[in-house]
Amino acid sequence: MILKKIKSSFVTAAVTTMLLAPSAAVLAAEYPTAPIQVAVAYGPGGATDFQARIATMMAGNEKYLNMPIVIFNKPGAGGQKGWNWYASSASQDGHQLAAYNVPHFIAQSLKFDTSYNIDNLEPIANWGADPAVLIVPADSPFNSATELVAWSKANPGKLTVSGAGLYVGHHIASLQLDKAADISTKYIPAGGGVAAMKMVLGSQVMAGFNNLSDAFRQGDRIKILAVADNQREESFLPDVPTFKEQGIDVDDSSVNFRGIMARKGTPPEVVSFLAERVHLMFQDAKVAKKMKAGGSPMRIMSRDEVKKMWVERQAYLTDLLSDL
Repeated sequence: MILKKIKSSFVTAAVTTMLLAPSAAVLAAEYPTAPIQVAVAYGPGGATDFQARIATMMAGNEKYLNMPIVIFNKPGAGGQKGWNWYASSASQDGHQLAAYNVPHFIAQSLKFDTSYNIDNLEPIANWGADPAVLIVPADSPFNSATELVAWSKANPGKLTVSGAGLYVGHHIASLQLDKAADISTKYIPAGGGVAAMKMVLGSQVMAGFNNLSDAFRQGDRIKILAVADNQREESFLPDVPTFKEQGIDVDDSSVNFRGIMARKGTPPEVVSFLAERVHLMFQDAKVAKKMKAGGSPMRIMSRDEVKKMWVERQAYLTDLLSDL
């Protein structure tokens, strides 16, 4: 009799627990319950901010997230301020996501004491890959990367080069240029791509590294001398050669991959839901049309592809940065 009562109590408790604990399917069905915030670790108007707003503009459609995405900016220290905040303080219920930039956040986590790394962030999907380009003011005497290198060799340490920050793609491209061409330039971290571009436009520096998409939108206000990639960007800059075409061994290490991520600890069912729907959202024809109009190269990747890319880039950057 006592044994029967114990069994009965155990079954009742188990059933109650099952009723109180919603299944993964129920949790996924209830998410999201409010607009989703996406933190951009760079300032308004820069390439990441500009592209993030386009890439997420269809979020409210019921076939994607059925809830709008709101972008908010947390710039500072080349992305470190925003990503440190995100990895340590953002919510883990899927209603606060962040845009990532690779190699930026990976290189910074290798060189600095950051709160973020590839182990405490969850990739969702990738929307684009934006090469770094070497730019100069429109009235600059330089018309090619080789001319700029020749001047720098004749005037060691005097060539000033702006970029978004330390150990972002722009800085990596600059370090590669110095090594490959055997020159010594003065790299100036400007605190964001917009500020770095303004330094070139205002002739406060002799040259700069910036995002292809940002440079493309400047039109004839600047000259683009070289693309830091393994091939030309035929869709947007078919007449601009790569560094390699000009005899300078700068590869695609600085290409800026951009996408959406969540904090580690976000429920797996929410991460899976986002990975499916965000990946589809990035493929929307309206998104592609706007990206192309803004000179923004797209490279859509799934969660599994991004996870693989993060691991590969970390291994590669560990060797590259120790060598540089």
